[in-house]
Amino acid sequence: MAKRKRTGRAPAAKGRRIYELEVGLLSGFITEAFAKANSVVARTILIRGDQTLEQLHDAIFEAYDRFDGHMYEFQVGGERTHDPKARRYVLSGMADEMLDDTEAAGTVTDTTLDDLGLKKGDSFAYWFDFGDDWWHQINVLAIREEAGSGKYPRITARVGESPPQYPDLEDDEDDDEEEGEE
Repeated sequence: MAKRKRTGRAPAAKGRRIYELEVGLLSGFITEAFAKANSVVARTILIRGDQTLEQLHDAIFEAYDRFDGHMYEFQVGGERTHDPKARRYVLSGMADEMLDDTEAAGTVTDTTLDDLGLKKGDSFAYWFDFGDDWWHQINVLAIREEAGSGKYPRITARVGESPPQYPDLEDDEDDDEEEGEE
């Protein structure tokens, strides 16, 4: 039997962990002007281990100032977006009606952060709005083995502006025309 390293404290009970996650925007329906002005767009979120992926979605939705709900899923364990090896966590109604031949690993309403078996340094994907394809990479920055006080999930940092959920493409065309005139 392997020896266990003693840390002086017992492992935290399920739900007694706090995950510090960096949610970075990889791609989506953004204008060229927005991309030029915001090379990095990321949010840091703290969430308890006993909270669900649905609650994480709600926090990301708020952190990115979105207002119109759409379908979404989380992909864990893949090396890229749409990786067939990734475990997919989907909306409750989608588990039986997957868009391709893959099978859902679980639903966002029933799967907690602790259920994912994450470690510091891991990353996974969040895909919002299957038409506009907002892809995010979620990096596990830290896992604290104790529950903090206050409300979770909570947004603790914002880098870059939130892209408009539905950009005004005419503004981007006007910018292109102005650049061509100069």
